[in-house]
Amino acid sequence: MGPGLALAILASICSGLGSAIEAFGVRRVDTRKRQPGILPPLLREPLYFAGLAVDLLGFAFTIVALQLLPLFLVQAVVASSVAVTAIVVVASGRPLGRPGWIALCSSVIGLILLSLSAVSGDVPTLAPIWHWLLLAMALPLAGLGALGLRIENSWSAPLLAFAAGLAFTCVAVSARGLDIPDPAWRMVVQPSLWAIVVDGILGTALFALALERGRVTVVAAITFTTNTVLPAAIGILVLGDRVRSGYVLVAAAGFVMAVGGAISLAGFTAPLPPASSSATGFKASAP
Repeated sequence: MGPGLALAILASICSGLGSAIEAFGVRRVDTRKRQPGILPPLLREPLYFAGLAVDLLGFAFTIVALQLLPLFLVQAVVASSVAVTAIVVVASGRPLGRPGWIALCSSVIGLILLSLSAVSGDVPTLAPIWHWLLLAMALPLAGLGALGLRIENSWSAPLLAFAAGLAFTCVAVSARGLDIPDPAWRMVVQPSLWAIVVDGILGTALFALALERGRVTVVAAITFTTNTVLPAAIGILVLGDRVRSGYVLVAAAGFVMAVGGAISLAGFTAPLPPASSSATGFKASAP
């Protein structure tokens, strides 16, 4: 389990650090310069793309970790990336406060309990139809996202966040069942790889749209819960993930503490807005 857990931790660190760098990149963009029909300044911000690159590295670590560890462990570890983001934001001058430190400690303790209770194992071979189904899920999820965009009330952001969580669930399950062929170039014709790419892009877009319409605490809570609980259930019921004998309660407690702490920390992951500029660019990310 050691290498897989190390990769999952690296994925969490890269994801959290990448999110923080992206947030600072957004912070550097002067939103007042944005004009309709013109390429958004964010797309010309090097710091933002540096964050995306680090995020992508974390995603690669996640894919490999899912080949070695149960879904419930990897997803909980990666969800704790918000703890890394919160620490970076604290270092930039935003106080975390007692509730934030409690949430951080809860997440860390939960991950320790999960690592003690998880048992690594081989992933059973899934029928090709399941990989195609995970790829095809992008269509109804895109439709659900379109519905969320059309809704003008308070349900818009939660619906978009839920759709994002479902898309990331498809990514996690596809990655867990990914079969690396020999030669490796044959992966380009595997539906599981395209499910990871398509559902990953869709989930990222839906999450960003949800943040534009709702508070980060609500959006993150819905997305993280969906993206962690649902894959964990699928892993145990379908993919053969197991909990160490006699450690069911330990695993349950660790899962709740890790995910609950990550959700609670979501409100502390947005950097302070520049004092000299409008804070409207961060209104959607304010806790």
